[in-house]
Amino acid sequence: MANWTESELERLAAAEELEIAPRNDDGSLRAATTIWVVRVGGDLYVRSWRGEAGSWFRAARRTREGHVSADGVEKDVRLLDAGDEVGAAVDDAYRSKYQRYAGSYLEPMLEPRARSATLRLVPDETGTAPRA
Repeated sequence: MANWTESELERLAAAEELEIAPRNDDGSLRAATTIWVVRVGGDLYVRSWRGEAGSWFRAARRTREGHVSADGVEKDVRLLDAGDEVGAAVDDAYRSKYQRYAGSYLEPMLEPRARSATLRLVPDETGTAPRA
């Protein structure tokens, strides 16, 4: 699997929000959803605040492919389940980056429902993802 460049990591991690468009079964992209993104080490993570009930999340889990964009970065990605071992670090990254939303939007992102719907974004440079 490909790695993010440092520039991509910095720009995506610094973005307030990320647009994510999971691929449909036919290879086309779903309409993009605006979500939060955090960085832990050399990896980027996203969560569904609705947990596994989020429609974009269900599509992402089904095809494991999508497209993200933020701050001028456009990238096809693989959408992988984040392991439990990174859950606390991802929680900390959300707390640090989005602390100004404490008392409202942040707390649901730290609850078990959202935590169970955490995905790691991995650049897809293989060229195997279908293009719409």
